[in-house]
Amino acid sequence: MSFIKVYIHLVFSTHNRKPFLNSKDLRVKMWKHIKQNSEEKEIFIDMVNGFSDHCHCLISLGSNQTIEKVAQLIKGESSHWINKNDLISEKFSWQDEYLAVSVSESHIDRVRNYIKNQEEYHRIKSFTEEYEQFIKHYGFEVFKINFG
Repeated sequence: MSFIKVYIHLVFSTHNRKPFLNSKDLRVKMWKHIKQNSEEKEIFIDMVNGFSDHCHCLISLGSNQTIEKVAQLIKGESSHWINKNDLISEKFSWQDEYLAVSVSESHIDRVRNYIKNQEEYHRIKSFTEEYEQFIKHYGFEVFKINFG
């Protein structure tokens, strides 16, 4: 048996950073659905949360999983779910791009708390500011990544 523990902090935004998830009730439903659906697909999400225009997931990858496939499954299915259930008045979609970084075992609790406290965090900073902070902190400036 192989033993694997590879944690990834995955962040993705709504299409054009539109605040589709503008109510706390809707966000709670979305995060709960993402977690439940991921379990069914054997994707281990340790923590999921976000705000009106984006989502954070702390994921532990399985031996046969890639970041790309996990992101595709989470985003695609949750978009389908919210549209199928008419939870918002217009067509929902996530941005194609995402940000994913590895998380060392020694930083897991810090990342969990960061994700858990998204509501509080975004009273102070916008997602654009948060995104720019990630880009700078992880040295992604050279790639000129654009979430919208």
